[in-house]
Amino acid sequence: MSRFTLLLGGDLTRTPALDAEIADSRIIAADSGMRHAALLDVKPELWVGDFDSVPDGFENAYADVARRTFPSEKDKTDGEIAIAAALEAGATSLLLAGAFGGERADHMFLHFAQALQLSERGIAAKLTSGHQEGVPLVPGRRHSFAYADGTLFSILGFSELSGLTVEGAKWPLDAVEVPFGSSLTLSNLVDGGLSITLMKGRALFMAHLLNDGER
Repeated sequence: MSRFTLLLGGDLTRTPALDAEIADSRIIAADSGMRHAALLDVKPELWVGDFDSVPDGFENAYADVARRTFPSEKDKTDGEIAIAAALEAGATSLLLAGAFGGERADHMFLHFAQALQLSERGIAAKLTSGHQEGVPLVPGRRHSFAYADGTLFSILGFSELSGLTVEGAKWPLDAVEVPFGSSLTLSNLVDGGLSITLMKGRALFMAHLLNDGER
């Protein structure tokens, strides 16, 4: 498996769990996501984007990092370009670091949608801010999670959900139907070994980690 970490422009907090996630992965930075390189003490192999939101001094500080520069008037976001570059380099698993928060809520939404799209192509994708993380729920697969009891989590539906089962939670569900736009799957708590199975639909699991990002 070829694992890549993509440094995106959203919020990111360094935690021991995040350090373990990025260990031995290849790194690509998307535009202003390069500011996370110093935080994580990593050096990307590639820096992509239109470089319109790079903090002062960064271009000189990382002058030795290979770049792919794109025009500001383009039909893809810098994050989407970074994903394409990773896939071109053979990525089979992606960690989208800095996928939550930031100044652009539209970009955050797109990161969620891109993770779902990647999962439908058979490419593992995970989103993280250090304190929050999310993974697409692949229909027909039982997903098991090793989170501590009391961890807050939600399931974000991007369509109607069918056959949703949640085990090991304060509010379990048994093969329920969830209408699109329902809040039924928000703000649950881990209570035992959490596992989730979705039979049909598009959904993203999101956990709010405890104690400096510990699971």
